[in-house]
Amino acid sequence: MYMLGMPARRKSREGLGLAGGLPLAVAVRRTSAGGYDVAAFGADLFAGTVVGIVALPLSMALAIAVGVPPQHGLYTAIVAGTVAAVTGGSKFQVTGPTAAFVVVLAPIVSRFGLSGLLTAGLMAGLLLVAMGAARLGRLVEFIPHPVTTGFTAGIATVIATLQLKDALGLHVARMPERFPQKVAALWAARGGASLVECGVAAATLALLLVAPRLTRRVPAPLVAIGTVTLAVWVLGVSVDTLGTRFHTTIDGHEIAGIPPLPPLLQLPWGDGPLTFRLVEKLLPSAFAIAMLGAIESLLSAVIADGMTGKRHDPDAELVGQGLANIVAPFFGGIAATGALARTATNIRAGARSPLAAVIHAMVVLASILLLARIVSYVPMASLAALLLVIAWNMSELRHMAHVLRVAPKSDVFVLVTCFVLTVAFDMVIAVTVGIVLAALLFMARMAELTQARLLQDADGEEAERLLPRGVAFYEIRGPLFFGAAQNAMGALGTVAADVKVVILGLGRVPVIDATGLVALESALERLRRARKFVIVAGPLPEPRRVFEKAELEANLDHVLFADDVEQAQQIAIDLVTLNPDWGAMLPPVAAA
Repeated sequence: MYMLGMPARRKSREGLGLAGGLPLAVAVRRTSAGGYDVAAFGADLFAGTVVGIVALPLSMALAIAVGVPPQHGLYTAIVAGTVAAVTGGSKFQVTGPTAAFVVVLAPIVSRFGLSGLLTAGLMAGLLLVAMGAARLGRLVEFIPHPVTTGFTAGIATVIATLQLKDALGLHVARMPERFPQKVAALWAARGGASLVECGVAAATLALLLVAPRLTRRVPAPLVAIGTVTLAVWVLGVSVDTLGTRFHTTIDGHEIAGIPPLPPLLQLPWGDGPLTFRLVEKLLPSAFAIAMLGAIESLLSAVIADGMTGKRHDPDAELVGQGLANIVAPFFGGIAATGALARTATNIRAGARSPLAAVIHAMVVLASILLLARIVSYVPMASLAALLLVIAWNMSELRHMAHVLRVAPKSDVFVLVTCFVLTVAFDMVIAVTVGIVLAALLFMARMAELTQARLLQDADGEEAERLLPRGVAFYEIRGPLFFGAAQNAMGALGTVAADVKVVILGLGRVPVIDATGLVALESALERLRRARKFVIVAGPLPEPRRVFEKAELEANLDHVLFADDVEQAQQIAIDLVTLNPDWGAMLPPVAAA
């Protein structure tokens, strides 16, 4: 499977890459094929700089929300952002740590530590590459909208709640793993709230909301966090900052805040060997990271396509995201995925190619090299305020309220279930249950679309007009699949005793599955035992192929096939009028 309607020659050309067909660097090759000039580079340089400025505080805040030092978020933006841009399938996607990953990664850190988190990210990268190689990029389209809306709103709720600790200056010795216990711990610590920390968070929040109304040329996070950080430093206000919260020891020297140099190549799982036992324990977490990374990256790429009128390659994008998550852990980077907010900022800033995302990574790297000491003065309350805004935007409360108001009750049930499960447990359970529920409800709806009707002598004028005496007409409309097969075939048991021929109209059955075939065969066997002929009228190509494979006509000597209902009626008339000795026409029924 590749892209519908794509010629074979183009398919092979787009698939050039590793493993003799792995979709790789499609966005870069499409950009080079379309031409690239100085003006395009200038646009990419500006867009990448803007996105890099936005990504700097975001990456640190998201790493802290996960439970790791802030520099690991920066390493993720640098390494994963570069690798995904160069090897992926979207021209405008910006990759890095995202808010959606917080609820998935935080439990991993609490159970396995930083090394476990990095190893799980590496394993998720391998899974993503395998998904891209298997051409599974289009499967994200089959995830129902209520499922994504529900777990996204749930993630936003969890993130916003967790930011209350730093925004209010609460002191919690150890944050529990489950959300209800986290809320209880925050409530128990409410007496230690700091008015100064609240003021810093409120000032940052106000600037984040006001700055975009005044100008969009300068990113709001830079204005808000930069202004508040400067004010706190000038006034000498005592608040918790990156420098006071996080320390790193390098060559025996303790460094406050983030280290001025990124780490060199290192093993994600630490100095010891990578054991099978550890891989086994981390596999469910890696699968969760891979699935969420695939969903968020491809949804972000789809939205980017809508903003630009371009088209991404979903399989190549999965491969690019996978390679990014494979490489990043070796440099201290946590799990990454396509970031919708940064991708949208990239497009609005005028990006022309994947080079803009690479420049964004270089801007983050330059900030580490040149501004590490300044960054250590950023208040924790300011980063918490930034995440509160992200959580608000992520929740899309207006859209969620609209869906709850206008959607069918079954979709509302799925949405609310996914939301509650995400908050109470985790996203993996929520998505799994949500997809199963949505699939079951979809099958129930499809079963309702499949209808059947039976016309025979007792049905009055319509039957007399369409059918000769001794002939019944049974028509099925809709797919004959396992959700509808038994009900659709059930009415055949009510055929009158004096009916000699049953016309089975299947001209409006588009598909039939194995369950539908078994139900049909059982119904035909019952009619044979009742010594009635059956004429299958007008099966469409797909059901006809199934019937041919099952050799229905060859194996059942009381079944005939007709191209349409009119031909079936003529055959039925011939059978009834030309064969008065009806009992001799059919073979004897074997004793049960």
